Amino acid sequence: MSATPVTLIGLGPMGQAMVRTLLAAGHPVTVWNRTAARADGLVADGATLAPSPADAVAASELVILSLTDYQAMYDILGTATDALAGRTLVNLSSDTPDRAREAAAWAASHGARFLTGGVMVPPPMVGTGAASVYYSGPPETFEEHRPVLARIGTPRHLGEDAGLAQLMYLAHLDVFLTSLSALTHATALLGSAGITATEAVDELMPTLTGLPAMLQAGENVGAQIDAGEHPGHLSTVTMMGATADHIVGAAATAGIDLTLPRALQGHYRRAIADGHGKENWTRIIDGIRSPRANA
Repeated sequence: MSATPVTLIGLGPMGQAMVRTLLAAGHPVTVWNRTAARADGLVADGATLAPSPADAVAASELVILSLTDYQAMYDILGTATDALAGRTLVNLSSDTPDRAREAAAWAASHGARFLTGGVMVPPPMVGTGAASVYYSGPPETFEEHRPVLARIGTPRHLGEDAGLAQLMYLAHLDVFLTSLSALTHATALLGSAGITATEAVDELMPTLTGLPAMLQAGENVGAQIDAGEHPGHLSTVTMMGATADHIVGAAATAGIDLTLPRALQGHYRRAIADGHGKENWTRIIDGIRSPRANA
């Protein structure tokens, strides 16, 4: 397996990390990037730079894409479609689930097999024990290439639907990006009182790291939502909504952006208007699932 050739197209930080991980595991790696100079260090480490996308695809049966979005795949491989027959494309770029499904159909129309993937760690963690990658697409294709894909990170196959890996990836990023915005907003809020960003982040970080323990203390959030049960014995929509109102008020006084706190406030106000004020905060999912009906 260590001698299995791999082609990797797209040499941003993630692509470079994957190339180095595969090289270290003994795989011959062919690379291509629109800015060829990005391959210089990788070539010095043992990778082969292909002169064109078609040559890159022809070099290996397994072709991994690490690009900005799925449109970049069409832009790059649109002139190399004759080389796609019999190849397996593993697209680890970010895009929407529907675009992933469209890409799978496009690949199939050119005789290629297709897996969608979402890498769940930053580049420095690729290839480590902490790395994991979601995949979706034909299970037999995934199983055939699992040993090589495991070099990048622990692979987890979600199902045949090509859009599933992107959906799971984006769901994780939904939590991650929202958390980053919340951390930044809270830092700006504290900064309005002269607290430095260094001090603010140090104080706020335990809330982020302690969130799993707080969510698991006395309630099973996922199971309650699945069951449609929202007991308000630990917290209520009204209580959380009042706090959201206070955050909006404090942010307005501080003169900082209100987009994020108003969005949170809207979730609780919607649930209260629907008569769920005495239920648990999890009840806000109704308004998130059906925004028009609850606006």
